[in-house]
Amino acid sequence: MPAGKLSKKQQDALLAILKDRFTKHEARHKGLSWADVQVRLEAQPEALRSLSAMEASGGEPDVIGQDADSAQYIFCDCSAESPEGRRNICYDPRGYEKRRDEGLPVSGSALGMAAEMGIEVLDEEHYGLLQSLGSFDTKSQSWLKTPSEVAKLGGGIFGDRRFGRVFVYHNTPQSFYRARGFRGMLKV
Repeated sequence: MPAGKLSKKQQDALLAILKDRFTKHEARHKGLSWADVQVRLEAQPEALRSLSAMEASGGEPDVIGQDADSAQYIFCDCSAESPEGRRNICYDPRGYEKRRDEGLPVSGSALGMAAEMGIEVLDEEHYGLLQSLGSFDTKSQSWLKTPSEVAKLGGGIFGDRRFGRVFVYHNTPQSFYRARGFRGMLKV
């Protein structure tokens, strides 16, 4: 969870940004009301801290739906490309430590950064949902939450959009590239 509490001024500024984005991109959340989302956010200051961290790292978080079981709003990084402040990273902390110990200029890990921000790495299902709402990662790639059966075998998965299609690929968790980051998700 991000450290510290947002001031009233910071909360108001963040809510204004989120409201503006929500209003401009209504197709991402048809049938949902900003007033309802705002009430939920104002009751959960820890969610505002996480959304602030998503915004500060270039994620441009927005609502992409509502969980059918829990009725929680699903926020996701909706920047056109993988968030700039979360690129050049390995998938997991072990991969990051290995690359760092080799003296390579890696910036962190998707799982480590997500934990610090109080969010989840976007999974393949929600990545597909996001991609159904627009064209994302046409010049970048995003690590995705890797299923345990793949991780146990030493793999990690990531996605992008090329040639008008969405692709999900595999790589080793310690791999890192300047254009590969991760997208986060937060349920509120």
